[in-house]
Amino acid sequence: MNTPTTLKYSVDHEWINVEGDIATIGITDYAQKELGDIVFVDVTSEGETFATGDVFGTIEAVKTVSDMMMPISGEVIEFNSELESDAAVINSDPYGKGWIIKVKMSDPAELLGLMDAEGYLAHIG
Repeated sequence: MNTPTTLKYSVDHEWINVEGDIATIGITDYAQKELGDIVFVDVTSEGETFATGDVFGTIEAVKTVSDMMMPISGEVIEFNSELESDAAVINSDPYGKGWIIKVKMSDPAELLGLMDAEGYLAHIG
């Protein structure tokens, strides 16, 4: 399973890549495999501010719909608009072209509460 060591991970299976005070967020390789074929991503929260654990959107696969949870608090500043025409890119490239949102972090210290790759792999067993 692909679990890049340069990223942070949440218990809800989101990954985070931080550059300055901006965090790019997507779902993990494990999560996309568990969901199956992803057909739609619904994020209408651009410009809104969320706390850690808040639902920021949903992801729809052929057989299920799942909430996506904020791994850190902050303002959603960008949605990956390419997902509107090809949500399946999350299945083929979850850590690259399949990113979902970019967030201006409210409190970068919250990153300390997230897992590294080793911790995430232990979490998913």
